[in-house]
Amino acid sequence: MKSYKLENKILKDANNDYIVIPVYTGYIKPGEPYNIIIKNSLDILEEDDFLVVSETPLAISQGRIVDESRFKPSISSFFLAEIWSKYLWGYLLGPLMGMKKRTILNLRRLPFDARKHKKLILDYYGWKHALKPASEAGVDLSNAPGTYVSLLPEDPQEISEDMGRKIVEKIGKKVIVMVIDTDATYKLGKIKFTSLPISLPEIRNNMGFFGYLMGRLGSILGPTPLGISHPQNIDKTLQIARIADQYQRKSGNSMETVYDMQKMLSGDIKSITVEMLDSIIHIPAVIVRKV
Repeated sequence: MKSYKLENKILKDANNDYIVIPVYTGYIKPGEPYNIIIKNSLDILEEDDFLVVSETPLAISQGRIVDESRFKPSISSFFLAEIWSKYLWGYLLGPLMGMKKRTILNLRRLPFDARKHKKLILDYYGWKHALKPASEAGVDLSNAPGTYVSLLPEDPQEISEDMGRKIVEKIGKKVIVMVIDTDATYKLGKIKFTSLPISLPEIRNNMGFFGYLMGRLGSILGPTPLGISHPQNIDKTLQIARIADQYQRKSGNSMETVYDMQKMLSGDIKSITVEMLDSIIHIPAVIVRKV
């Protein structure tokens, strides 16, 4: 396994200083317990630290992966992939609504298999989420082998509480465990919301495409917390999630999209194996500590 030495970084946010410490693991395989995240963080954790865990390795640990190759495209999925996402959003609506240039380029080069992906979204989540041009319903195309994708984890609130209990049992320290998804939480007026099917109760969820559209009119607060072992003020929770996400993006080892994964592993997307994914170091969680 390759190893990467990443320095701890001091990040400033809202006039507060935090130190962010990565938790390294190998690739957590489907059905493999996520306890390795806890084990590899025990020697670093201190009382009242935040352990911020990415949702994808947890979902894969639970076996929540689906093979998109078994989905047969329909007329609806053809429309959503080819006309709606690739052309209308890739060439007209995306630039008009200020979509990121990288997202626009990714939409313009959507492969044939995007039709199968949209069919999966339609079958699992319906039109409300399938109309979103990209990153629908938290389904992750990166960090999974071959033609598999990962869904959101089952009951991330219970996962966060379970991890918190295990840490207390092991080292007797109270640590706030948070599960986050990089899909955005938005704010419009006084309402905090996300397009994702699940979130913390303080954030209105399951808004799908309509939440995405409303978000273009509001402001982005950062990634979406899905579960937390010890409830905090929602603004502080979002702040910690934002700091953790910033570190992950700067680490140089982030596979935010399937194209990032392809570039990092130097292979065709369909040919990426569990062994290839296990050949690189992973950062499924970071510790965020107040200085």
